[in-house]
Amino acid sequence: MSKKVYSILGCGWLGISLAEFLIQKNAVIKGSTRSEEKLKVLKESGIQSFIVDVEKEIVDSDFFNCDVLLIMITSKDINAYQNLVNQIEKSRLKKVIFISSTSVYPRNNKTYTEKDETIDDALLVWVEELFRSNPNFKTTIIRFAGLYGGKRQPGNWFAKKEIPQPNGFVNMIHRDDCIKIISKIIEEDVFEETFNACADHHPTRKEFYIKARKKLGKSEPIFKTESKLIFKKISPTKLINRLNYQFIHNDLLDLKD
Repeated sequence: MSKKVYSILGCGWLGISLAEFLIQKNAVIKGSTRSEEKLKVLKESGIQSFIVDVEKEIVDSDFFNCDVLLIMITSKDINAYQNLVNQIEKSRLKKVIFISSTSVYPRNNKTYTEKDETIDDALLVWVEELFRSNPNFKTTIIRFAGLYGGKRQPGNWFAKKEIPQPNGFVNMIHRDDCIKIISKIIEEDVFEETFNACADHHPTRKEFYIKARKKLGKSEPIFKTESKLIFKKISPTKLINRLNYQFIHNDLLDLKD
């Protein structure tokens, strides 16, 4: 049986870790970076490496010679995404996972599911629809909440700033869960879906950041005093039910590296 081939557009903090996980599962990984210096890092991880900057150039057609393309870039160039779609259409590629964000939801003091309203003029909403509506390939959208894990420690955030909305709620997901969710979607062939990916635990921002700072041995953070509470909660219920998923890190007050 031939190995599965996955291309990761944007091998950063999450992409490299995902690549290493999939390689351990006997997959072939093609990964992209915009930096010549980072090519060595990717190669050392066993990744077939490509220089790709979707805002400047056409992507090497071999990069699209894969079973699934994972798009994990943060470009804000609308034309770059349209050009990317045009190139995918010319390839044999039929499955795409687009990594989006729960930032597409407004803060309207409610719990959001995938059926709820999004911010009308949000770039990510437009890009999601660009991929979702294309009939030439199947796309699953994953809207990740705030990402943490490894060197990305919440206790280091807001180092010199007051933290707003202390009585609001935290929407976070650990990198381990991001990797497991992506892997499960690929393995179970779950495409043409949109998922919120967020731990099903929402402590207050005050609880969370006090604990996060304490974990790193730092002084307690300073919070803004605000009269009006503004928040949103992200529901992962669809993902939990559709994938029969159990979070590795579901207690956000038990912060793990």
